[in-house]
Amino acid sequence: MLYVDIPSQGEVAQLVSARGEAQISIYLKTTPETQHIDAARTKLKQLTQDAVAQLEQAGVAKRTIWPIEEQLHDLLDDDDFWRLQANSLAIFVTPDSLRSYRLPNHLSETVQVADRFHLKPLLRAVSMPQHAFVLALAENEVRVIELLGDQPAQEIRVTNLPKDAASVAGTANVNSRSYSGRQGGGEGQKHHLRQYARAVDAGLRGLLSGRSEPLILAATDPLLSMYRTINTYPHLAQDAITTSPVRVPAHELGTQAREIVDGINDASVKAFGDLYAARENEGRATTQVARAARAATFGAVDTLLVDMDSVVPGVVDETTGEVTFDTDQTAVSYGVIDEIAGRVLANGGKVIAVRRADIPQEAELAAVLRYAI
Repeated sequence: MLYVDIPSQGEVAQLVSARGEAQISIYLKTTPETQHIDAARTKLKQLTQDAVAQLEQAGVAKRTIWPIEEQLHDLLDDDDFWRLQANSLAIFVTPDSLRSYRLPNHLSETVQVADRFHLKPLLRAVSMPQHAFVLALAENEVRVIELLGDQPAQEIRVTNLPKDAASVAGTANVNSRSYSGRQGGGEGQKHHLRQYARAVDAGLRGLLSGRSEPLILAATDPLLSMYRTINTYPHLAQDAITTSPVRVPAHELGTQAREIVDGINDASVKAFGDLYAARENEGRATTQVARAARAATFGAVDTLLVDMDSVVPGVVDETTGEVTFDTDQTAVSYGVIDEIAGRVLANGGKVIAVRRADIPQEAELAAVLRYAI
């Protein structure tokens, strides 16, 4: 199985705002198969050497470089850490700290050295979900299945979930009930099923609190419709698996759920494309890096699409947003697209990291503006 650490919005905001003389960002491919993880450890050793070379080229003092090397070497030697991995690993290290995130996405390997972190690849894990949960709900059973990247979906244990509808109702079955002059039979069954749905919703709060991954419902009516009216999780997917989940293996439900997740991501990109086309004629959309940088600096970007793999080295002026490109890609520069994305996030905008083919005109980025500038 995959072991994943998806950063929260608060953690992303901290990484965006971090500044320092030596901020190292490393992305590398990993594997959940422990017997094959040595290749990733070897690659990290190479990327560490690359980072040190960039720091030395920039004239950074040895006393600043040594703590960075030491932390990365400690990570390389931590067998327990490498035993539990996912598809990619993001590492952010300074002389004083090291943070790592195990990600379900397949990210390109890179090392970036600057006075701020290179975060655009990480944004893919946050903005385009590959991680989701399936709620397989039936009258006689309830299961939660976790979907992680391209790995087989697996059932997970959620301690507060009820066993079934009858156990919530305190009866042998949910097909009869009578009190306060109300009828039994079908009406009683609906009451018990709603009671059951509320108990399931309450039982999921511990698992889902603070999360933003899609929750995909696998159920049939009347439970399907009932749960939708009772659900309190804001990221319940609009589409559902509308066949009975009883005795359906987790991996089969995962296959159907993955199609829904892909649909959510595709819809997000399509919605941006439609909005971009509408705003372009109003002077409120651009694929020009320099214009997007100015707009991001002034808080004018509502939504930004960025190519998750490309790196455009340079500097963006803190006050004017003017871009100075650096073709040598030295450690005194940083990723311009990354910096634009950070400024958009800092001003309450939305950033979606995608492949270049998904961006209008296949540009480095595309921005929809709050107002023309």
